[in-house]
Amino acid sequence: MNLPNSISMSRIVMIPLFLWILSTHFPWRGQHGEQEVLASVLFVLASITDGLDGYLARRRGQITTMGMLLDPIADKIMVTSAIVALVAYNPQVVKVWIAVVIIGREFLISGLRSIASSEGFTIEASDLGKLKTVTQIVAVVSAILAHHWDRWEFGVLVIPVNWIAIAAVYFTVLVSSISAIDYFVGFWKKIDSASKDRRKSSVLSRRKSEGSS
Repeated sequence: MNLPNSISMSRIVMIPLFLWILSTHFPWRGQHGEQEVLASVLFVLASITDGLDGYLARRRGQITTMGMLLDPIADKIMVTSAIVALVAYNPQVVKVWIAVVIIGREFLISGLRSIASSEGFTIEASDLGKLKTVTQIVAVVSAILAHHWDRWEFGVLVIPVNWIAIAAVYFTVLVSSISAIDYFVGFWKKIDSASKDRRKSSVLSRRKSEGSS
């Protein structure tokens, strides 16, 4: 197993640890937010590996079939696990319908990419998709921290952690919905173009067949 694939696998291994930290079975559930800080740091590290494995695979020329399978699976499991866990961990910020929208979007895009692959073309990550990834990280981390802190006070500076979490989560829902529409429009255009190419190819083949006969 090469380095990029090992990094992808490490992200999958981090997920049970992340869920354990957020669970009631975590033994160090202190009064000073240790649980929230550990979970946030672990999620940020896992998110960093999400971009690192792809970068290293391209840089080192180690793009493999296994890596192409592991990377999106690890990404989807990580996001899904975090959102589902937060529905129970901080339901005031992450509502059930929010989880349905975000997770449903992930499955929709995976389905579109699977169909695109079977049709012989790919759907590239758009700028909206990249923005969605960033907003998801901010939303998850802020929602975890908001479980313990309503706000941070540094003298005259006050950071409303809870309000940031709520804003980040709803902004993630908005960006996820818009990017899903963007992906679908791009998919529809390509599938329509592929269908027209097949019809043209079929007509030319029939004409050649009729001409030779």
